[in-house]
Amino acid sequence: MIDLEKKLQEGIHPQNIKKDEYMSNHTSFKIGGKADYFIKVETIEELKFVLKIANAFHIPFFIIGNGTNLLVRDKGIRGFVIQINFKNISIQKKAEAVFMIVGAGMTLATLSSIAVKEALTGLEFLAGIPGTVGGAVRMNAGAYGGEIKDVIVATKYMTYDGIIKTINLEEHNFSYRNSVFSKINGIILETTFRTNQGDRAEIEKKIKEYAEIRKKKQPLEFPNAGSIFKRKENVITAKLIDDCKLKGYRIGDAEVSTKHAGFIVNKGKATAEDVLTLIEHVKKEVKEQCNEEISLEILVVGEK
Repeated sequence: MIDLEKKLQEGIHPQNIKKDEYMSNHTSFKIGGKADYFIKVETIEELKFVLKIANAFHIPFFIIGNGTNLLVRDKGIRGFVIQINFKNISIQKKAEAVFMIVGAGMTLATLSSIAVKEALTGLEFLAGIPGTVGGAVRMNAGAYGGEIKDVIVATKYMTYDGIIKTINLEEHNFSYRNSVFSKINGIILETTFRTNQGDRAEIEKKIKEYAEIRKKKQPLEFPNAGSIFKRKENVITAKLIDDCKLKGYRIGDAEVSTKHAGFIVNKGKATAEDVLTLIEHVKKEVKEQCNEEISLEILVVGEK
């Protein structure tokens, strides 16, 4: 039988390979059972190497960024969890705009701070979203009236068999919290954003305003996975949940936030089962009381 850990160490630094690693250490929810192998990849060559092993030995794998918008089940994840840690950035100033080419593993907070430093406007709405570029592109992340689709030019990705491709804006097939990457076997490597030269003080002011709104309205003091349910057309999902008097409703240590009904928070030692049971209760109550179906915005993964 092959020694997978030894095989992985042929192309990955040992400190970036963790066996039987709790996913609670790698998700914003602080929830999740063990991954068989948690592997951090720093370069495209490392990613190709891990995919080659996975394909050769028929090992399932799951790609992760910053672990936001994610609930990992209590039994964990079989096979490889591959964390994309590409944090490269280059800035190209042209007559029509300024283009930022950014690695998929860079956090949106870091990207925003670089944009501020360079006095580049257009990405302010991303500042408080707690994820990476790759995750944001995959789900067309957005806030305060802006979405990834508004600022994107192109994305480079790798197929599961190691081929690198590039798609333009239209080919992303963006929709609300969705993109082509939920349908194709592709791992985002880097994305090009279109920005414009602006006034640094104005950019900083806008980001500060957004941060204050977020702090006031969202339960940032507790581990969470962001907005749990998708927005509905002409209906504010959080208001539906609030109208059903579900704020503060709790199962185990999972609670519908008293600050924002669209969030479920981990009050200490919540399990994935606590969260999933609470989600089903919320969906049932909203259906019975408001006659509305609501669907998940977060991704639920792992062994059932």
